[in-house]
Amino acid sequence: MTTYIPPLRDIRFTMEEVVGLDSITALPGFEDATSETADSILTEAGHIAEGVLSPLNREGDQNGAALENGVVRTTPGWKEAWNTIVEGGWNGLPFSPDYGGMGLPNLFNHAVHEMWQAANMAFTLNPMLTQGAVNALSLYGSEEQKAYYLPKMVTGEWTGTMNLTEPQAGSDLAAIRSKAVPDGDKFRLSGQKIFITYGDHDLADNIVHLVLARLPDAPAGVKGISLFVVPKILPDGSRNDLKCVSLEHKLGIHGSPTAVMSFGDHEGALGELVGQPHRGLEYMFVMMNHARLAVGLQGLAIAERAYQQARNYARDRVQGKPAGWTGSGSAGIVHHPDVRRLLMTMKSGIEAMRGIHYTAAASADIAHHHPEPNARYEANQRLEFLTPIAKGWCTELGQHIASLGVQVHGGMGYIEETGAAQHLRDARITTIYEGTTAIQANDLIGRKILRDKGAFARTMLAEIAGLAVELSASPITALAATGNRLSEGAAAAARTVDWLVNHAAEDPRLAAAAAVPTLDLFGIVVGGQQVALAAKVAKAALDTGRDHDGFYAAKLATAHFYAEHVLPQAIALERTVIAGSATVMGVDEAIL
Repeated sequence: MTTYIPPLRDIRFTMEEVVGLDSITALPGFEDATSETADSILTEAGHIAEGVLSPLNREGDQNGAALENGVVRTTPGWKEAWNTIVEGGWNGLPFSPDYGGMGLPNLFNHAVHEMWQAANMAFTLNPMLTQGAVNALSLYGSEEQKAYYLPKMVTGEWTGTMNLTEPQAGSDLAAIRSKAVPDGDKFRLSGQKIFITYGDHDLADNIVHLVLARLPDAPAGVKGISLFVVPKILPDGSRNDLKCVSLEHKLGIHGSPTAVMSFGDHEGALGELVGQPHRGLEYMFVMMNHARLAVGLQGLAIAERAYQQARNYARDRVQGKPAGWTGSGSAGIVHHPDVRRLLMTMKSGIEAMRGIHYTAAASADIAHHHPEPNARYEANQRLEFLTPIAKGWCTELGQHIASLGVQVHGGMGYIEETGAAQHLRDARITTIYEGTTAIQANDLIGRKILRDKGAFARTMLAEIAGLAVELSASPITALAATGNRLSEGAAAAARTVDWLVNHAAEDPRLAAAAAVPTLDLFGIVVGGQQVALAAKVAKAALDTGRDHDGFYAAKLATAHFYAEHVLPQAIALERTVIAGSATVMGVDEAIL
């Protein structure tokens, strides 16, 4: 397995020149978030990724978390790595200084976590979920709960989890059976939760569980679910009535302990109600939406890791004489046309995903910090619209890119020693947890497109179409081609929106059958917008003579490749949505 090298220049390019870092650091509350601060944060986070987390990645795969005599032991080196995070205050990067945080933009945090997820995805699940728990308690916890839990969770001295899924429930949270019985001003919880990432471990002094459960008078369904904060260690220092009864044996992310948690085997696990009764799912969605973006970021991160390894292998691996090769003897397989196609597919997809994710992160900063209500509202709309794309499309693409990485390696990619297979195994879960791709696609259609009859979707597509027209007029072939294909893709997406708005009410099965192809279509087009913006910026840099090493020229070439190899798929996906959705319903069960 090759060493991960943080792509700092690409990250800074996307942050500064595509997304617009200056507009984020100018927001109220971010006075200390200067360009120099960004340099310092990203450089040091890159050192941690490359020097601390990446060397532990393979060790975590081969020597993962284990449950021994009721105690979860993490991979050797994990504890020391976690201490590095805690001592540097990294977990508190996006949180208020009132609780020990740095108070920096979410955009900074997103860039840091891209590098850490790429370096060691299994490890970085822990700070990822802890940050989500901090968000939920910050918004909905009582003043007493925030004062007690947040200072240590922000620093990472205590970690956090979310406990939703149960053996009989899966994604159907209405089927949750865990109970919470009043006991004075507290509650006694009982029930079992499964798939709890970092549900138990030996990294922190305490683990703060956010648990969905039902009160005795709870109505049926999702409207009867409440949220409780349930610590592993109680304020008096005693152990709460909860335990990890087993760890799942998984395809990948072996270093991350995925626990089956049992609450209340004896007197009941002591917890406190968060917020109002029966509003737990609403509150938990704060954590879930954070996790969905973070998991989507894993799609980008694992793709970058797989690409770096495949590119380096292709440069070093000498085999055969490439078609049209005029040099003497053999050459690295990077000179074979199809290997170049594979690598450019990986590279262009990564740049599209990075643009989507950093735009989403910047939108979150604007939505929370902009002084103008209209600007906050519009940014929140964009964030909500991008979330299912960032999670669903980016994880599917990340998994595909990890698979292409194995393909570039050939037979050696199928051998564990090279490390390419680990990236593919680790990537496989990203399309499943925090809501499968179909769940994200249904969210995109139901809550984002149909809710306002396609209004915001059309607003975004109009922006994309305007950019496409601008680029299409360029005398530069790469820009003109990018604009032309982007225009076609935006038009296909607009027609798809019209079809959905006009036909979804006829039969809800139509929209459900069209959901994933619609998600793919929007991912490709919004990703195309991002590489097109990068190409536009790159052209300006070339015009002013700032491209001394070919960096900006590469952005133009990457956009051109994406335009001719990826964007044309939007037309086919439109056809799949409009003509193909009905064929799904026409399949008899006996055929399956």
